[in-house]
Amino acid sequence: MTHPHLVWRKSSHSSGNGACVEVAALPDGGRAVRDSKDPAGPVLQFTPAEWTAFVAGARDGEFDR
Repeated sequence: MTHPHLVWRKSSHSSGNGACVEVAALPDGGRAVRDSKDPAGPVLQFTPAEWTAFVAGARDGEFDR
């Protein structure tokens, strides 16, 4: 799946070793996510509801170790 029209963004908090993901807004309000080291590789797509739930979980510490 390629998305040449998307604007990919990487967090300013990304580590200097390149170990990070990039996120792009989709036309339907969802998000696409890819590995910044492999921009031609797989892309995960999330619906608006899935992305909202993910962000809420991250903010609430749901994914903390």
